[in-house]
Amino acid sequence: QVHLVESGGGLVQPGGSLRLSCTASGSIFSVSVYDWYRQAPGRERELVASFTGRGSTTYANSVKGRFTLSRNYDVLNSVNLQMNNLKPEDTAVYFCHAKGLVMTTMVGFDSWGQGTQVTVSS
Repeated sequence: QVHLVESGGGLVQPGGSLRLSCTASGSIFSVSVYDWYRQAPGRERELVASFTGRGSTTYANSVKGRFTLSRNYDVLNSVNLQMNNLKPEDTAVYFCHAKGLVMTTMVGFDSWGQGTQVTVSS
């Protein structure tokens, strides 16, 4: 099994910054996709940012220019989501999602983290 652990959520004032981290652990051969989703109360889960193993990164229009998804080269199988100029509408539970291959069997995995709360409020 592959587990994802998120960290870095919290309470921040509008205009502030937070950095979320997602680390995958387990018998991993490779990770081909890292995504961050978010879900606000009463709303559907939406894709915020997506990073593929080929280095391609895409963002939701609502976060372009403010959020940056990147690999964390200090930690194996880890990515960071840097969130700047946060707005109240960014308030949500943020979920990490990853897909890849399990070691030895080369069976694909598709895993989700438990989520971390981000609250933007004055």
